Amino acid sequence: MANAKSVPEVLQELWELLKVYAQQETLDPLKGLGRNIGMGLGGALAISMGTFLLALSVLRLLQRFSVFDEAWSWVPYIATFGFLGMVIAMLGMGIRREVEKNR
Repeated sequence: MANAKSVPEVLQELWELLKVYAQQETLDPLKGLGRNIGMGLGGALAISMGTFLLALSVLRLLQRFSVFDEAWSWVPYIATFGFLGMVIAMLGMGIRREVEKNR
């Protein structure tokens, strides 16, 4: 009976074990989740800015080499809007495909 522990010692060890387990199962994954969210937001911002600049360059290209007169000067804007619509539609299809694949 030399190895028998008292009730307060057992409760103290149980409390320490519970604290370590709670930290391992809650705080550590949340720290990793925060890193992933930060990287995701940074990537989303970079892709959004790149798409915006690409659309702006398409608009400027169409305006510079446009064969339309002043009455048809709105056509490059509609073409750029269509380009952005196609980009949004492709992103939506990709997201839907990933969601259905993960079900």
